[in-house]
Amino acid sequence: MKTGWYKDAVFYQIYPRSFCDSNGDGVGDIRGIISKLDYLKDLGVNAVWLSPVYKTPNDDNGYDISDYRDINPEFGTLDDWKEMIAGMHERGIKLVMDLVVNHTSDEHAWFQESKKSKDNPYRDYYIWRKGRGKDGKRPPNNWSSRFVGPAWDYDETTGEWYLHLFSKKQPDLNWDNPKVRQEVIDICNYWFELGVDGFRCDVITYISKVAGLPNGKWNPVMCGDEHFVLGPNIHEYLNQVNQNAWSKYDTMIVGEAIGCKYVDAPSIIAESRNELDSAITFELMEVDMWMNFFPLKLNLPKFKAVQRGWQNLPKECWNTLYYENHDQPRSITRYGNGYGIYRKELGKMLAVSYFMLRGTPYVYEGQEIGMTNIALKQEEYVDIMATRIFTIIGKVAPFLMPIAHWAMSKRARDHARTPMQWEDKTGAGFTTGKPWMKINRNLGEINVKNDLANPNSILNFYKKLIAFRKGNEVIRDGEFIEYFEKHRKIYCYERNLNGHRYIVICNFAEKNVSLNVDKIPNAQDAELIIHNWEGQQQKLGVSIRLRPYEAVVYEIK
Repeated sequence: MKTGWYKDAVFYQIYPRSFCDSNGDGVGDIRGIISKLDYLKDLGVNAVWLSPVYKTPNDDNGYDISDYRDINPEFGTLDDWKEMIAGMHERGIKLVMDLVVNHTSDEHAWFQESKKSKDNPYRDYYIWRKGRGKDGKRPPNNWSSRFVGPAWDYDETTGEWYLHLFSKKQPDLNWDNPKVRQEVIDICNYWFELGVDGFRCDVITYISKVAGLPNGKWNPVMCGDEHFVLGPNIHEYLNQVNQNAWSKYDTMIVGEAIGCKYVDAPSIIAESRNELDSAITFELMEVDMWMNFFPLKLNLPKFKAVQRGWQNLPKECWNTLYYENHDQPRSITRYGNGYGIYRKELGKMLAVSYFMLRGTPYVYEGQEIGMTNIALKQEEYVDIMATRIFTIIGKVAPFLMPIAHWAMSKRARDHARTPMQWEDKTGAGFTTGKPWMKINRNLGEINVKNDLANPNSILNFYKKLIAFRKGNEVIRDGEFIEYFEKHRKIYCYERNLNGHRYIVICNFAEKNVSLNVDKIPNAQDAELIIHNWEGQQQKLGVSIRLRPYEAVVYEIK
């Protein structure tokens, strides 16, 4: 049944709350998405990853699901959703939904039943344990929540603790219970029958926990990872869902694989494993982070080394290519000076640097117009991760608050969640009401309407790049060969399929860089085919001078 259509796809991620508001309540919705389907078709993408639109109390903006088979009323109705997917399919666009099944909302009916009594039929749908100490009032182990603090919460009704690796309103499901696995299979098949083309599986590498739930090694931020990242039964569980749901349709299943390095990837994404088709990992995102919190200056050689590891995986493994999503800050202000005079060149260079690699590229809403991070006051942050960090540091170590403010100004998830900037007017063309989150004040310069009218815009460059990539066998199947691996400013690699070659050179520096390219074999007569600056030499020759954030692609047929 599976055709591997995703290998020729370019994805666009929609964060529905921030994409387009159709009714003026300040919250993006499904009818807003419907109104922008022609925009997506014109951009050239042929697949959408849609962040959760299910019923939810919104503790974590939809990643806490209370009903897997219905739509959050804020976003619309199931009929609206059906109209949306039909409109996508009419335009040749596949739809991949978020599947959040490591945990549910604590308001899900399963958990409401589970906490009623120890002998409730749903008790074992979640992970309950007695506490430590004579009174049982200490957490069962030292595991940490990803949102800071203990990963356990005490329930007075039954006198036991339940595990939540994220918010306390996101209790972890017990995948060791075969009934839970069957529930997940049934959920998948429900949406497949409605036409969904695949799933992005949220934190799927956390679903199997080590028996006994032992203490983790001490870590000042996160404890316990070694006992639930790629846990003991994960392959069995993924294979079961694959066999009974994912493989029965022409799907694409991409897992958010936190903790998975490129050395681990073949165990879950190799086609022969019959588990995941691809993985969204954080290894590249951690290059410029310390302890997953403190921003670091980009170390380009380390950045390239991670990319190289993924590019050199066995052919039966398929990559996911991305710089941005709803959990990451804006790449244009992360990997360069996105506020400077070379903003457009930078945005285009970053696009070239990953679009020419092997794998499926993802574009996050607003990335195609170069949306930037936003300046926020502490009270203007809305994401649970940032607000919790501020609360805990404010109580425990208030003298560290300036560091927390600095770190969040660089890395908070809020930066990706500001409303989409469609036009230069009040509400940014996103809403006619009061937006649920602050709109970036640079909407006058950075918006879709401006970019559509400017032939040299970042948006129009993305259109050309997407069109160039579609159906391109050299990019899809070609060999990856890297040059100048230790260069601190230049990312240079080749894609080669049966002698048809692309030489990709990207300058990550905000200054001129000269490069001797005579060591690239038989490339002197390569012809320039993609560039983000005018006036570059038409043949590669033996040396090249690259201007700030310049990207070039040369071809040899």
